[in-house]
Amino acid sequence: MTEHVLVFGNGYDIPGRMRARGDALGHTVTTSVLCRPEHLAKLEEPLGHARILAVGVDAPVAHWIELARIVHALEPVTRIGTFGDQCQEIAAEVGRALGVPTHDRETVRVVFDKYAMRERLAAAGVETVPSAEVQTPEELRAFAATHGYPCVVKPRRGTASTGVSVIGTAQEAEAAFARARGTDEPVEVVAEQFLTGDQYSVEAFSELGEHVVVAVTRKYSDPVSLVELGHVMPAPLAPEQRVEIQAYVTVALDALGVGSGPTHTEIVLTEAGPRIIETHLRVGGDEIWSMVTDATGVDLVEYQLRQCVGEKVLPDVRETLSDPARVPRAEAIWFAGAPATGTLVEITGAEGPQAEGVQLELLGTAGRTLGGLQSSDSRLAHARAHADTAERALALAREAIGRLAFVTKVCADPLDLL
Repeated sequence: MTEHVLVFGNGYDIPGRMRARGDALGHTVTTSVLCRPEHLAKLEEPLGHARILAVGVDAPVAHWIELARIVHALEPVTRIGTFGDQCQEIAAEVGRALGVPTHDRETVRVVFDKYAMRERLAAAGVETVPSAEVQTPEELRAFAATHGYPCVVKPRRGTASTGVSVIGTAQEAEAAFARARGTDEPVEVVAEQFLTGDQYSVEAFSELGEHVVVAVTRKYSDPVSLVELGHVMPAPLAPEQRVEIQAYVTVALDALGVGSGPTHTEIVLTEAGPRIIETHLRVGGDEIWSMVTDATGVDLVEYQLRQCVGEKVLPDVRETLSDPARVPRAEAIWFAGAPATGTLVEITGAEGPQAEGVQLELLGTAGRTLGGLQSSDSRLAHARAHADTAERALALAREAIGRLAFVTKVCADPLDLL
């Protein structure tokens, strides 16, 4: 068997793993890459690819399609691989043009577009959460006056919690709108009703339109910016709550047209039942994908790359989850935020051995300018922990972060800040 996978974005280490998988099975798997210039430096094992093409940031989709046709003419493309948010919409357009299966372009569109996702779920009868595109702070205030405070303000197409705010008064609308819209390249802004309840994420895997929920994670977010502060799995849920969440996410994935691969769906368990925050056609970030492997034995990345080269994997996923010999294990991660002002001098409290089952990683380096918890990239450290129970794992991770302290420098002369 011969497979030629056209990878979009940097692909992380997955293309190399696909080629190794082919070698182990006696198959030939070659990979080519279409990416943006900023992805080039992040390519792993670049010499392993048959060819690498970088496309300018402002290039229209038609250019990507024409370049893909050239690659296809040199070596027929049999599969398309997308392993992060990057370039997924373009990959869907290229797949359609080449006649190569990938995520449906309409599915990718509604998943990335927060407002379109709400409309699709409402039309399918899954849920109705008030949402609107707002062009000005005045429109934002009008939305909140109709649907009530607090409300969420976010970029219509954003990632990593960048530009997200929760506002509780009309006076906060101006700043929240500006934060969501941005300054360099202004984007569309969406207002949504704030969903009250505990937050969870659901990791699932799909094949031929069938979905299996692999793990449910309890997640904790900053109440103002909604930047995620921590995760623990398995989520502490009553059995009937877990069943309700799993059924809800399965229906939502059907409504969005998800047919294959891993998904990471964030929800709030409200008094009226589960309600979606957003979903992604990829594994969960914040090391959730690795936590899933350690907690359940299901390596979502491994199954995605196997599926990408033509293997049927859902039976293996089910078998792994139902293995009676698997020892249950809880996983947690907790993050350190950042001071609102100053320059980071050093992080203390990380010296010496950690408690058993804890791994600490510092993300901030000396000289970094601090501006508070603006996005996921603002966080300065995280601690991973595993234990017999979710409560113990979470406590260990939080204790490791709680021992840290940030030494910062704040300029005393206001003119030096100009």
